[in-house]
Amino acid sequence: MSSTHEPLIARHYLIGGRVQGVGYRLFVYRLAHRLNLRGWVRNVTGAVEIHAEGSNNNLARFSEALIHEAPASARPVLAEEILTDPVHHNSFSILASQSGEANIHVPPDYFVCEDCLCEMNDSCDRRYRYPFINCTQYGPRYTLIESLPYDRPHTSMKVFAMCPACNEEYSDPLNRRFHAEPVACPVCGPKLFLSGPDEALIEGNEAALAATLHHLENGLIVAVKGIGGYHLMCDANHDEAIARLRMRKPRPSKPLAVMFPADGKALQDCVECDTAQLGFLQSPQRPILLLPQKPGGSISHHISPGLNETGCLLPYSPLHALLLEEFGGPLVATSGNISGEPVITDNEEAQTRLKNIADAFLHHDRPIVRPADDPVYRIIAGRPRPLRLGRGIAPIELVLPRELSEPVLALGAHTKNAIALAWKNRVVVSPHIGDLSILKSLETLTRVAADLQSLYQIRATRLLLDRHPGYGYRRFARESGLPLFEVWHHCAHASSLAWELPAVKDWIVFTWDGVGLGEKDELWGGEAFTGAQGRWRHAATLRPFRLPGGEQAGREPWRSAAALLWETGQAADFAPALLHAAWLKGINAPVTHAAGRLFDAAAALTGICTHASFE
Repeated sequence: MSSTHEPLIARHYLIGGRVQGVGYRLFVYRLAHRLNLRGWVRNVTGAVEIHAEGSNNNLARFSEALIHEAPASARPVLAEEILTDPVHHNSFSILASQSGEANIHVPPDYFVCEDCLCEMNDSCDRRYRYPFINCTQYGPRYTLIESLPYDRPHTSMKVFAMCPACNEEYSDPLNRRFHAEPVACPVCGPKLFLSGPDEALIEGNEAALAATLHHLENGLIVAVKGIGGYHLMCDANHDEAIARLRMRKPRPSKPLAVMFPADGKALQDCVECDTAQLGFLQSPQRPILLLPQKPGGSISHHISPGLNETGCLLPYSPLHALLLEEFGGPLVATSGNISGEPVITDNEEAQTRLKNIADAFLHHDRPIVRPADDPVYRIIAGRPRPLRLGRGIAPIELVLPRELSEPVLALGAHTKNAIALAWKNRVVVSPHIGDLSILKSLETLTRVAADLQSLYQIRATRLLLDRHPGYGYRRFARESGLPLFEVWHHCAHASSLAWELPAVKDWIVFTWDGVGLGEKDELWGGEAFTGAQGRWRHAATLRPFRLPGGEQAGREPWRSAAALLWETGQAADFAPALLHAAWLKGINAPVTHAAGRLFDAAAALTGICTHASFE
């Protein structure tokens, strides 16, 4: 209510950015009551609309707080603030969502917060030990949302009717679960069930958890359904269990991620982790972070054989928190998939396709709308840098330095695929999809491409793709019927760097990687370009050489070593004579100047690696 000494004024706000699924309306409601304002707040498509009436001083404080005091998970942007006529509302209320012009920002999935963990560990709370506890601030989002606005009927939670107690919380603007769309409890929400080694079904949260812990403690491998898909989990100190996991997957030497209990003690015993790195591991994104191993650390040497670092993460769902706390030590938490494929999300598919890997399956009945594997980071030049985008990070939104003339869908690379949807001055990058030589990855690409366009209500009018004719998405591109714009692989690398620093007008860029198709069907990878986006000139290259076996050399570094010896007139006694003869005639020996193949050759010649089962 305004003071008798100050006139009543009104302001209309449109707040864009990430403001749905993060408790922003509840924040606005409480803020308005604190500042004695009247009016309303509501979701529109991808934004929040506010009408506020009160004194000029209180409205000024309100305007400032809308951005600078927003919930931690929100990323609000003031799209509009205008003076308007007072309507003389009696109170401040939260109105039903309304459709409007699409300006959508889809939130990623967030870890379980401390308030929820406290409730989950409180024996007097009705959600005591409930593995799906959440609130307006934290919980599943991207993997739960079917369409926007972000309301319960538009999520996979629509199949769970709220009990009276949950509905009361959901309907109370002063409750921190007000319009928390995944809100649930043991009475009305999702439930766990376990299919054991003898295929007997164990139902009920406590019984399924107890059986899972029993299996893990006895060296078995359990497929555990999480937020964005399944993990394959086993005791990180159990050599035999890890060896079986590697044999069954098969994954002979590629490192396995390890989930540590949240208190960090076991983590500090195993790896070198400073305060900043621990803070990054504890961030809402809860990524996998590669950290140096401590000599004599307690986890099995089978976790990352031959390497001096371990991929570490902390529990990010209430289910993980319960498992890790009760297990009391680190667990292997590698992606629940067939190697190279996207992570599996469906109960029946997991049971069928992982039956030769997992001894037991901890399922739940909340559908996962789309997969989101864990993100992976490494500290480079003092900062965490992403190696793979995923759950908690993606979809990630970036701002382009200038507006596009039309909406485009960029289809990405072949072996580590992620896609991007761009329009106006915005670009949204998807979570990691996988290797497009695998049918399942192509199916996921098709689904994610449709999902992004549907969620953001943007239809691409052109596809951007690599000029390599053998990339897995070529059929998808042809069948789309859209105009195609093809890009040389290494020009795309150069342009991505130039995009990050738009003030630089002319560049000298070195694009060094493994292999990508270049002009005249050469295998590029050690290139230098001058110019800028749209006008790159291929200025220089590393010395070319012929690569025996072509693409097979990527998995067999000894081939690159043989090529360099033969190119310099030396013998390569370890290489078959027939291969040398084929190389001399140029049979299946394409020309390359890829820096990655030079590193491969060095690794083979120094005895570090002659055959690679992973990169």
